[in-house]
Amino acid sequence: MSLDPGTRLGPYEIVALIGAGGMGEVYRARDARLHRDVAIKVLPESVIGDADSLSRFEREARAVAALSHPNILGIFDFGNEGGKVFAVTELLEGRTLRDELSDGALPVRRTAEYAIQIARGLAAAHERGIIHRDLKPENVFVTRDGRVKILDFGLAKRFDAGTGSDSGIQTASHRTDPGTIMGTVGYMSPEQVRGKTVDHRTDIFSFGAILYEMLTGKAPFKRETASDTMAAILKEEPQELAESGRNIPPSLDRIVRHCLEKDPERRFHAASDVAFDLEALSQASSVSGAKIAAGARRRFPGTAVALGAAILLLPLAWWLGTRRSSSSIPDFRRLTFERGTVTGGRYGPDGQTILFAAAWNGEPDRLFSTRPQAGGSTPLPVPDASLLSVSKNGELAIAVHFRSVNSLYSAGTLARVPISGGAPREILENVVSADWSPDGSELAAAQILGGKMNLQYPIGKRLYETGGWISHIRVSPDGRSVAFLDHPGGSDGGAVSVIGRDGKDKRELSKAWVSAEGLAWSPDGSEVWFTGTRYGAATKLYAVSRGGRERLILTTPNENTLWDVAPDGRVLMTEDDWRAQMSALRPGDKQEHDLSNLDYALVRGITPDGSLIGFDETGEGGGDTGGVFIRKTDGSPAIRLGDGGGGSMSPDGKWVASYDLENANLILLPTGPGQPVRLPTAPIRCTFPVFMPDGERIVFRGSEPGRGERIFIIDRKGGKPRPITAEGVPYSPLTPSADGRLILALGLDGRPTLFPVDGAAPTPIPGTDLEDVATQWSADGKSVYVCRAMGPAVRVTLVNVASGESKPWKVIEPSDPAGVHAVARVFPTPDGRGYAYSFVRILSTLLEVKGLK
Repeated sequence: MSLDPGTRLGPYEIVALIGAGGMGEVYRARDARLHRDVAIKVLPESVIGDADSLSRFEREARAVAALSHPNILGIFDFGNEGGKVFAVTELLEGRTLRDELSDGALPVRRTAEYAIQIARGLAAAHERGIIHRDLKPENVFVTRDGRVKILDFGLAKRFDAGTGSDSGIQTASHRTDPGTIMGTVGYMSPEQVRGKTVDHRTDIFSFGAILYEMLTGKAPFKRETASDTMAAILKEEPQELAESGRNIPPSLDRIVRHCLEKDPERRFHAASDVAFDLEALSQASSVSGAKIAAGARRRFPGTAVALGAAILLLPLAWWLGTRRSSSSIPDFRRLTFERGTVTGGRYGPDGQTILFAAAWNGEPDRLFSTRPQAGGSTPLPVPDASLLSVSKNGELAIAVHFRSVNSLYSAGTLARVPISGGAPREILENVVSADWSPDGSELAAAQILGGKMNLQYPIGKRLYETGGWISHIRVSPDGRSVAFLDHPGGSDGGAVSVIGRDGKDKRELSKAWVSAEGLAWSPDGSEVWFTGTRYGAATKLYAVSRGGRERLILTTPNENTLWDVAPDGRVLMTEDDWRAQMSALRPGDKQEHDLSNLDYALVRGITPDGSLIGFDETGEGGGDTGGVFIRKTDGSPAIRLGDGGGGSMSPDGKWVASYDLENANLILLPTGPGQPVRLPTAPIRCTFPVFMPDGERIVFRGSEPGRGERIFIIDRKGGKPRPITAEGVPYSPLTPSADGRLILALGLDGRPTLFPVDGAAPTPIPGTDLEDVATQWSADGKSVYVCRAMGPAVRVTLVNVASGESKPWKVIEPSDPAGVHAVARVFPTPDGRGYAYSFVRILSTLLEVKGLK
């Protein structure tokens, strides 16, 4: 009997029936404790009445709940209320893959995106010893923002992940409604059809059948009757993909065929292998010109897979894309397989063990060790931390209490701890980067102090200070100098610099990089190797000599970060997928709208009613010139207004303030009919302009040749910009007060500060500190919204600017926390009913590369 709306099952209140089937009824419900909507599956009486079936179901479902993977439906709770046994899961908005296939085959790119996510979910389950056994389009759900979730582990079975043996535990008896058996039978593996013992490879066969159907619109083995379908699974091969009339890459065809091998021994041996090959193929399609896969790895015994020419020729293609300083072909080996961000990596003292830090699946940073020949990784017996350096003596320099300072970098307390484990000894707070001296007796560190960042070597001796930031510091092999990436402003662009340990002779060896992340000395100390780019987003591996001679070592189509170079020249690096994504909550709505549609889009402004945002795209999606856009927060398509950066809107919504990326001139772009208006600011370079409340003046961050950045104000009718602050104001968003008398920004000490437009002395906002960023004024003009990063989330409070009294407003966190580096900035509407925000997601794969010189 169906449950009526308002019925309570424990703390859950039934809202509406979503659907019903052989395995029970599913309802939308409200969780009164956590104030969230959930889905509740109420089990049928036939399962409840069978004690063994019920016990198995609960035991195995708990195992599934422990997976906590973004591509598997999350199970929150179990309960038994008034004879009703129920399971509580996350509530999904979207439709099943079966619904998506109702109109026929899917586009190849979308197929690849879905397939990668399905494979990742299967890999996570298989690693925990759980197989699905009923994978089909009905059990794959696609959310409105394109995330894929595997549903219904109702037939899930435990098996020994080490031996592959079946545990013999089934979660529930299999039931299907009349007429649905064809759908289930059509995706069974041959060993399932024969009733034999199955392992994780049965899911790989079912996955192959789904992948085939996404590409062709037809199930590969479907026949008129169930018996004919089973016979086809056992004895027939599916129709060639080429006969579908669609342009399907041969390499993708090979992946499908390899999944659908009749003999389990001939299939992919792991879902993670499938995911990797699909990711490589997917990345290949984004490379202009030659269609080359973006990643390859060495094949191990027992994994005989024909990847196709595109993937097999990958190392050669990468080699041909360099100024060939080596006569050998680079050899790439993948070292990590989880979903998340690698935040540090080093070779161990033995030169073979690799130590790295990673935040997998939204969890905090942890330290791991691996060896390329062994496969897999092992957690180290040290606290959650990020890895900064490894000494020759086997001691780690780590950052505990690691936190995001902004969207560009993170900081923590520098500590030292043996590789073997133990309690870390804390040394220095607010450290961004650190490195051991060659003999392991001293440490160099980049520390945030007083709103600036300084370089110390040894600790306590300041060699250099900047109003920008410093990253990837490395002590030279002779211990006499330190190389680092010097970032002067609010981006990761900058220069490769070297300074002597006496604090003298600071030199920029290589500069004008629009992005630079990752640095290490060459084995002989004659060069600094680093990853960077002067245009676009794809970083390359370069070397620069101490005399400034630069050369290209390796070109790839992706973003990469160099972490270390071994004494024999092996390179440890990550392949990183950086994305800046956007979400918004429109006033009156209950759920956020995902507004991500490009590469590196950042919100720059929101209208007071929360209906429209301005944003810029400065990654690949904006082209060489960048792009300024507006978009409604209901998810309507974005409208490109012009080139450049910025996106603050005028009070009447008719203009957007922007700047061109080349000359940094101020440009006003009309949101409707009209022509752009240029306001030349040379020789002052303008960035991130913001309209004043009167709509007639504009404030912006500006820099003049030979001087530090300041905040300027200019009349939109023309005239010379006027500085309203001293030099050296840290990078931060600018927000004028409603009366136009104050500008909210970061002060010289790094705290949220009010700067009078008339040039009077600035006033720090009481009750705030270095970890706070103020982003918006409240409607009454008495308080400001202040953000503080908390891992992949941000806590926003309302702080009274006069008293410092603070009131909680909201904790904002992307629904999928995997790889979230930071919430870049939150733009609340003044009344607090709506908001928009950007967040940076970095998904990394750790690689070892041999053969580079």
